[in-house]
Amino acid sequence: MGTFIVLLLVAGAAALAIRQMIKDKKAGKSLSCGGDCSRCGGCQSNHKTGKKDI
Repeated sequence: MGTFIVLLLVAGAAALAIRQMIKDKKAGKSLSCGGDCSRCGGCQSNHKTGKKDI
């Protein structure tokens, strides 16, 4: 019985996390990008290497 309750709590927490990730994605937010390119070092569009994308 206790295992079932813990399973329900974990499944509920996972469902809420997934729901929030979907909501953030629809709002244009991302886990890997905050949208502030002036502070970003991981995005290829922020680097000025002189090479063109193919």
